[in-house]
Amino acid sequence: MHSVKKQMRVRTRITASPAVAARLIREGRVVAFPTETVYGLGALALDERSVRMIFDAKGRPADNPLIVHIGAREQVKELVRKLPKSAERLMDAFWPGPLTIVLPRSNRVSDAVTAGLDTVGIRLPSHPVALAFLRVVGVPVAAPSANRSGRPSPTSWQAVQQDLDGRIAAILKGPRSRVGLESTVVDCSGRVPVVLRAGAVSLEELREVVRGTRSASRADVEQGRSPGLRHRHYAPRARVFVGGETPARFPARSAWIGVGKAPRGVALSESCRDVRAYARALFHFFRRCEGVGIRQIYCQTVSTRGIGAALMDRLRRAAAGSVKPVG
Repeated sequence: MHSVKKQMRVRTRITASPAVAARLIREGRVVAFPTETVYGLGALALDERSVRMIFDAKGRPADNPLIVHIGAREQVKELVRKLPKSAERLMDAFWPGPLTIVLPRSNRVSDAVTAGLDTVGIRLPSHPVALAFLRVVGVPVAAPSANRSGRPSPTSWQAVQQDLDGRIAAILKGPRSRVGLESTVVDCSGRVPVVLRAGAVSLEELREVVRGTRSASRADVEQGRSPGLRHRHYAPRARVFVGGETPARFPARSAWIGVGKAPRGVALSESCRDVRAYARALFHFFRRCEGVGIRQIYCQTVSTRGIGAALMDRLRRAAAGSVKPVG
């Protein structure tokens, strides 16, 4: 039986070969791989022992469900009991892509994947390396983000190595993630689709396909059908400040990220051309700050239209809810 302790005696393999990574995961091991959102940490979704190794490697709470990644749409039928028309329409519009769809699960999917829920989140990514890997694996792969639990999600293979070297079998390396934030999660298990987690596919875009799609209420969130809702996430070691007035004098070892020109007096900054670039840069910037000993990170607020909703959600969580309003 594999265990994290056993893996920690062997250095994690870095590979550019989807075939090598697929062979390791089919052996029941845990492998990180790139997607267009963030890097994922994968194990065979229908092998409960392998799935539990994800939780061990990440230090992830068992009540946090996993998303199942597939390499072909046909694999959905073995994971679900029924497929509503709303889900089919969203798949037609946004798959492959950064959209996770929550559906009533089949009895083939274990409680380890779903945290005991009667639903499962499924995604068909668009990243070419992820698709090549998943298609060689040939079966569904459960995969949360490839970071230690609570840490900023990794958008590069080097960030995965920083968190999980020695704890997983391999990292399938690719370029930095194009989106930089986790997928949108929409629950299609009920009468009306509900956005449980904001991402690159916006509520406005979803409503163009299924008109009645709505944002989650507090009751929806409390059901825990999406990962990333019950626990603090995305937090760097530095303290994060979001919005509010720019300090007249920044404390030592401060950093700033936002759209437009950076203020004077910070030790490190990231000036992004627009909100989409800001979203892509955020987690990578958090990790850059750690590398140079930044203690405070000041983050600009943005409008919650489009991907701005996802960006503000991640900023709120990183700042543990301490966010000033826009403008």
